[in-house]
Amino acid sequence: MSQSWKITIAGSQDAVEGALVAHEEALEWDPEIVLSGTCAPPGSDGDWLLEAFLPRRPRKGDKAAITALFAGETPDMTVEKLPDLDWVVESQKGLEPIRAGRFLVHTPDHDPPVEAGVHRFVIPAGQAFGTGHHQTTAGCLAMLSRMKRSGVLVRNCADIGTGTGVLAFAAMKLWPRAIVTASDIDPVSAAVTIENAELNSIPVGSRGGEMTVTIADGMTHPLIAARGPYDLVIANILAGPLIELAPAFSRALVPGGSLLLAGLMNSQERAVRAACRQAGFRIAARIVEGDWPVLWLRKRPAITLRERRAVPAEKW
Repeated sequence: MSQSWKITIAGSQDAVEGALVAHEEALEWDPEIVLSGTCAPPGSDGDWLLEAFLPRRPRKGDKAAITALFAGETPDMTVEKLPDLDWVVESQKGLEPIRAGRFLVHTPDHDPPVEAGVHRFVIPAGQAFGTGHHQTTAGCLAMLSRMKRSGVLVRNCADIGTGTGVLAFAAMKLWPRAIVTASDIDPVSAAVTIENAELNSIPVGSRGGEMTVTIADGMTHPLIAARGPYDLVIANILAGPLIELAPAFSRALVPGGSLLLAGLMNSQERAVRAACRQAGFRIAARIVEGDWPVLWLRKRPAITLRERRAVPAEKW
């Protein structure tokens, strides 16, 4: 296994969140440098930590690129070589089962008792995002349960950036006759989703009650376009792509259709909601899991100019 290195910077929550936002907007960012922001343990110099993981010893240019994310400041950083381990797998070992809405997600290390009315998914530690333990994934599971409870009917669903497939699986459990499309830009995630579908007895195919998995960047893939329009689109990705894809989400949804968004931080919610409002969505509900909002939006139905003039502006 190739060697891994980590750069750590301690700072305030605002500073670390600002660096993560700047990272999303960096057009020439090296994809081999993976960032994460976490709460700092007691005794640290700051409230939060920015951690950068690299598959090589950090170069001068790598350090400069990370420093540039802090808006002109020159933060102190520590550099360390990590043991030769798969850190994604290691970080997920022994995770406790997570209960969110009508779902319980656990790793193979646990075998929680069966509960009536609760759908269980086993998601092994692996090389894709979405074990259910991150607050955005858990929040999406809770919001999907709320949609079902509110009477939302889904016949056709797309999960964009599916990760491990768990949100697509949840949609299939709540609306078992729906056609479900799960896509991800990462071929590893697509393969992991298919493996997890087999592990959880999720039917894979192209008919109602089955899930189709594809590798796609956003909404532009011909299969995603051909299988629309959708009653529900799920996107647990990042704020930048959510803003960019808002018009495409609107085009892909039926009038009154639901859009479930996550992956944005509290500081990014206003921009994401503004883009969605411009694209013809209204907010239906929101859940905040720590620093991570989860948004349920509905596409406004098309109305005539006469009808629009009859509705007070504040209603829109």
